[in-house]
Amino acid sequence: MASLFEYAVLKVVPRPERGESINAGVVLYSPENGFLDARVHLDEARLRAIDPDVDPGAVLAQLRAVVLACRGGVEAGGIGELSPRQRFGRLASPRSTVVQPSPIHTGFSDHPEATLEHLMRVMVHPPDSGGGMSL
Repeated sequence: MASLFEYAVLKVVPRPERGESINAGVVLYSPENGFLDARVHLDEARLRAIDPDVDPGAVLAQLRAVVLACRGGVEAGGIGELSPRQRFGRLASPRSTVVQPSPIHTGFSDHPEATLEHLMRVMVHPPDSGGGMSL
């Protein structure tokens, strides 16, 4: 039976004052399935198109931190000690940094991991999906 899930798209906003962004990941939480995970994909060419001076390595480090936070544990730092619900809440809360979450969206799924991969294809990967760095 399908279970409720919540997700947020991770947007990279290299110059918040301009408001331009690219989608770079998805965080998905399914409490009934005990599932919290994220996938990220940074398309450097698209990122440099909106800010030629951005450091893709620094952005990728922030995206990796989200993936670690989802998985929890000591590698994630203090956030890794929180419950999955609390971690999702922190990761999906609005902030004015380079990596920003979208509003939270919901749906139903039998397979949260497959749903996460689907959301990555639809929301993050460009249709030609030619370059970039994925985790």
